[in-house]
Amino acid sequence: MTESMRGSCQCGSVTYQTSEPPLFCLVCHCKDCQKLSAAAFSPTVVFRADAFSVRGKLARYETKSDSGKTKHGYFCPKCGNRIYHLDPDAPENIRLKGGTLDNAAIPTPLAHVWTSRKQPWVEIPAETPQFEGNAENLGQLLREAKRRRP
Repeated sequence: MTESMRGSCQCGSVTYQTSEPPLFCLVCHCKDCQKLSAAAFSPTVVFRADAFSVRGKLARYETKSDSGKTKHGYFCPKCGNRIYHLDPDAPENIRLKGGTLDNAAIPTPLAHVWTSRKQPWVEIPAETPQFEGNAENLGQLLREAKRRRP
């Protein structure tokens, strides 16, 4: 995994860079993520907020997630492309939309969440942890992933 990753919105008005590798990646199947990504699911790559820098102007959208928590979505006001989410109760991490990465592979998902809302034709590998809602034991999964990290 590379130390630094770069990405941008569709029009290039907003660019970003990370100074560390991601903490982990989750694939979310909630209806909000399906709408947001205009696809069956959304890969979310989690980074430490202090390892993430943005150039360009972002707009903010506030909404409630399927779990009932408030989340802030940051997007390019020119093209509308969502860049990342921030949980105001956990501002130390940002949840980057994986499709915005430039020339970098989206990391292998640590788990799939909100599978109770996944599209019926989506097949998840049996060895990948799955949660019908939020990941209850995310801390344990993260510790295991860090042990496997090269």
